[in-house]
Parts: sequence; structure tokens; C-alpha cells
Amino acid sequence: MRLFGRARAAEPAAAVQTVPGGRGGAFSGALDRYQAAGMERKLYDTLRLTVPIIDAAVCKIVRLTGGVSVQCESRRAREDLNRFLESVQVNACGTGIETFLGIYLEQLLTYGTALGEIVVSQDGKEISGLYNASLDDVELRTGDSPLELKIYSRDGAGNWLLVQRPELIAVSTLSPRPGELLGESVLKGLPFVSSVLLKIYNSMGLNWERVGNVRFAVTYQPGDGNERAYTKERAIQIAQEWRKAMKSGGDISDFVAVGNVKIQTIGADNQILDSEVPVRQMLEQIIAKLSIPPFLLGLSWSTTERMSAQQADILTSELEAYRRILNPVIGKVCSLWLRLHGYSPEHTVVWDDINLQDAVELSNARLLEARAKQIEQELKPEGEPEAPLEGGTQ
Repeated sequence: MRLFGRARAAEPAAAVQTVPGGRGGAFSGALDRYQAAGMERKLYDTLRLTVPIIDAAVCKIVRLTGGVSVQCESRRAREDLNRFLESVQVNACGTGIETFLGIYLEQLLTYGTALGEIVVSQDGKEISGLYNASLDDVELRTGDSPLELKIYSRDGAGNWLLVQRPELIAVSTLSPRPGELLGESVLKGLPFVSSVLLKIYNSMGLNWERVGNVRFAVTYQPGDGNERAYTKERAIQIAQEWRKAMKSGGDISDFVAVGNVKIQTIGADNQILDSEVPVRQMLEQIIAKLSIPPFLLGLSWSTTERMSAQQADILTSELEAYRRILNPVIGKVCSLWLRLHGYSPEHTVVWDDINLQDAVELSNARLLEARAKQIEQELKPEGEPEAPLEGGTQ
């Protein structure tokens, strides 16, 4: 019995070029991915896993980048395109281009290179979704010219095959070196600093385990005469009573011993090294590399209101730089959708304001500049020629 009316014919699944063969549907097992670049990416993954402040900084940058919308000359095209951007499928479980851009930017920051694909339906008339490809599943090479990019993907046997429609794939790199194809991660230079930080944390844990978990030294000094003949028996009896007293948990238990018994703590008198200064030095290096103000990561370091405002301005410029990298990716998706639906591919990418405070500061700056020009016009005498440019002739 049909519960929802006439059954619809199953649409053919859209083919994704950047997923290795054999991984459609059920996961068929990991492939051999031990390359030089692959090992570097695993290092950065481990770095984010072991140093929480690095992972928090990367996630904070992705979230602060903000949302995006598109403006077109045609009102209908603008409404339809923005509706598509909000509802487009991303990977298997995501929805919306902001989800795609968040994963794309996180990949770009972590590895220095990001790769995404526009998945088109079998008939080529509709965009089925957006796919964030793993860098372990693709390989980037240069062609006959250093300006030519060739993208390869694995097949079911693990061989590299040239992607047939590279125009559907977006590739972005972050600060690549001259002559290099891949970009550089923002985490580059942090493995050494992070290793020192982890050594400090590891030493702190060991010291607290040794010194913080108090141990006791029970010393029995036998007296003269017959007491020395029963030293072993007395020591065993004291050890049993002490063990019984220590295993009593939270209950109060008395320890009773006969003879000259001395009890001392092991480790409580030792002083643990102060780790605040070296830990802060390492964290300062990490934060300087990631360009994140400390107060955004929950670090209550001494700062002034003016310094916080300057740090926020620096972060805003960093976010603007990341937005400029993402603009071509958004433009490729929007232009293709507009052409497929018969609209003009011309459009403008509009990002949301990073925060209201920045918008207020910019508005005040424009207002002050307009007032200054107005005052200059009012103070300038009538008929006075304008001042010549420097280096010019009158």
C-alpha cells in the first residue's frame, strides 16, 4: 500500500569526482595515504587534538568569518539564488553554503590548502550539492605550464586518474611559497612551541602525581635490649596496622604502634616549579601566530581597553583577508547556478558585518570625515583658486 501517493522514480545519484573509487555507499576501508604531505597533515591534526587552545582558535576564526549573501541585478534571481544557498546539500548531512564554507575554511587554515567540489546532477541541469573533499583523496600537480593545475583522484585500485571536469572543483591555498603548489598552514611553526608546552604540562602532571598524592614514610627505631630481637615482627605488625588505617577511606581510623615510630610525608615538603611564566610564554607564541586576541580564548591577561580595540581591529583585517580567499569559491558556485537557470552570471558577494561595534566605528569615521570636508568648504573664501598639486605648476 502506498502511503504518500504515487511512487516517484528514483533519480540517479550524482557522481562526485573527488571521492576515491570504492567508497560510495558503505565505507570500504582506509586507503594507503602515507605521503609526505599526508604525514604533515596528520601532524597538524595531532596538534589540534593535543593543544586545545589551537583548536579553539581555529574554530573561533571560522565562526567569526560570518555569514554571506549574494546580490544580483534581477530581484527574482537574487531571491532564488539566496534560497538555493540556504538549502543546498553539503556532504551527507550538512545544509547551506555557510556549512560548506566553514569546513572549507577550517581545512584551509589547518592544512594550507582546501578543496571543494560542485556536484552536478546526471543531466547537468541542476547543482545537486557541495562536497568538501579530503586532501588525502586527491593530488594536485602542475601541467606543462606552471600556471596549469591538474587534479587527480584515486580509483578503486588506488591509481591516480585525472579529473575530467576540473571547472567544478574549487581549490584555495594560503600563503604558498613562490614556485610551490600547496599553501602553508597557519599552524606552521607551532609544533616545536607546542612540544615544549606539552612537556611542561606532562611534567606538571607527573609532579602533582608524585608530590600532590601524599605518600608516607613510617620509620620504626627499635630500642635497646630484647626489643631488637623482635624488630622484624614489630615492623610487620606496624605495616599491617598502617595499611589498615590508610585503607579506611573517609572513615576516621587510629593508628596504634608500640615503640619509637616516626611518620613523615614524602613529597609534601618539595616545591613544584612555577609553570605560569613558561606556559604563558608558549601561549603568547601560539596566539601571535594565530592572530587571535587572548580575551577571545578566555585568557584573562592584563590589557587595556585601547589595546583590546587594537587587537579587535587586527582580527578584523585577518578575517577580511580570509573572506577575500573565499570570494572566488562563492563566485564559482553562484555563477554556475545562475547560468544553469538562465540568469546573467553577474553578482556581488555581500558579507555580514563582523560585529555591530565595527559598523558603528566605520559610520562615525565617515561622519567625521564628511563634517571635516563641510567645514573646509565653509571656511574657504569665495573665488579662491584651489591649491595646486605638489610638484605641479600654477
